[in-house]
Amino acid sequence: MSIGVSANRLELLQIARAVAAEKSIDETIVIEAIEEAIQKAARSRYGAENDIRAKIDPKTGELSLTRNMTVVEEVENESQELTLADAQKIDKTAEIGTVFSDELPPIEFGRVASQTAKQVITQKVREAERQRQFDEYKDRVGEIVNGIVKRVEYGNVIIDLGRAEGIIRRADGIPRENLQNNERVRAYIYDVREEVRGPQIFLSRAHPDFMAALFAQEVPEVYEGIIEIPSVARDPGSRAKIAVISNDGSIDPVGACVGMRGSRVQAVVSELAGEKIDIIPWSDDPATFIVNALQPAEVAKVVLDEEDQRIEVVVPDEQLSLAIGRRGQNVRLASQLTGWSIDILTEEEESERRQKEFAERTQLFIAALDVDEVIAQLLATEGFTDVEEIAYVDLGEIAVIEGFDEDTAEEIQARARDYLERLAAEQDAKRIELGVEDAVLEVEGVDLAMAVKFGENDVKTVDDLAGLVTDDLRGWFETKNGERVREPGILEEFNLSAEDAEMMIMRARVAAGWISEEDLPQPEVDETEAELDAEDAFDVSNMDLAELEAEAEALGLDLDEAAEAEKEAE
Repeated sequence: MSIGVSANRLELLQIARAVAAEKSIDETIVIEAIEEAIQKAARSRYGAENDIRAKIDPKTGELSLTRNMTVVEEVENESQELTLADAQKIDKTAEIGTVFSDELPPIEFGRVASQTAKQVITQKVREAERQRQFDEYKDRVGEIVNGIVKRVEYGNVIIDLGRAEGIIRRADGIPRENLQNNERVRAYIYDVREEVRGPQIFLSRAHPDFMAALFAQEVPEVYEGIIEIPSVARDPGSRAKIAVISNDGSIDPVGACVGMRGSRVQAVVSELAGEKIDIIPWSDDPATFIVNALQPAEVAKVVLDEEDQRIEVVVPDEQLSLAIGRRGQNVRLASQLTGWSIDILTEEEESERRQKEFAERTQLFIAALDVDEVIAQLLATEGFTDVEEIAYVDLGEIAVIEGFDEDTAEEIQARARDYLERLAAEQDAKRIELGVEDAVLEVEGVDLAMAVKFGENDVKTVDDLAGLVTDDLRGWFETKNGERVREPGILEEFNLSAEDAEMMIMRARVAAGWISEEDLPQPEVDETEAELDAEDAFDVSNMDLAELEAEAEALGLDLDEAAEAEKEAE
């Protein structure tokens, strides 16, 4: 059985409209797909080398089938082109670029042609439908959508969203939540990608932002922006922590999110398969925020390392298990919520560590200064941490120690300096033995101890040092088996700041000729301090000699220094 394309003009429009309505796409796209299908069938009949065009009138359904020929200077394809001379035999006004269209009679679709046309139309409609889905959802990332479970494939849940399908991959679902076919479900759109097989709408019920979006639906103050949610940390299906802050001092953010008798938070808990939620007041003070995040555990003391965003938290011995949580859950969620690495110690462990550090410093002072244990302990008790500090501190700070006098202080300081000189000689010999060139020592910021460390790590030339990055010197953090682990840097023990490490490398690059001095980062000028310095300077231009001497005496300067002050003020 064959189908004549001229049999029913309105039938084409009816088909186009029905398909467009069913697939929620533009009717024009369907008509264009039908035109392309007819063109393909016509070329099969009249020859694929011909430029055959089909056109359907969107109002009447009238189909026109034409064979086009273009006027060119030199013919390369006789089936689609003709010369200007031949064209002007047909139409004297013809010129280069003129297109002649010859009407072709209607064709009959045989079985093969009909099947081909159907495939073309189906493909075009499918492409249009995919594009429509992508355009509709690409700007909806971050929204919650409602859908119905269509099927479950290998742990991935396919969700019918009405006019599109989304997928909740196994990793994006809540563990132990068993979604059934035809079950209504809410999920969070976290990504929309245009792929070869069509647009992929990725949904999640485990995403931290899904919880924040649920609170925005349940808590009007969050939806209106009165209460903000800076961060969320989740162990999906088990426990979560959410930080909240109010922009209105009269509104308690925690109470507002909990709701009357817990109604608001319970609505979110129910949606998330019973996931327990700790609502934490946010603070711009890291220590306060971290202490809040470790609730319900009580914290006795914290020590912050802002450079590495690491905090040491000391808790009472009986609070340790509560602070860490089941399988480390509480401290892990608190770390995710705050963005800080958290080390938990008991008061007993912290005390033992302090005692160990005290004993190590005592032994260092005994060995380096050749003093007895009592004197070494007194120095450690006063807060001295290394020999260099003792060697160059103001003499009075040592002399005021109970039982010490100025002579004792001078002797201890002299021994400290002698020790450092011997140590420097040993380190320099070690540096030379390791093959570290002198030029490395000439880089500002590098001392002998550092040079030895460089040699032990095969950094022996200025070029070697110039080729490093900041993390090579200071260390870095990596995630291994789900745990955040610190990898030590070459100069780990020297506690370099990121700025100092970067500047050391940059100066090495200057020394190596990689960059110029002008490329070095310039220190920021504190305008307030500059203004104060200008105010503190005094003008000597209108002073007589007596006034100048009086001013100099008041400032503890001689006349030459006063003149220098004038120059600096200028």
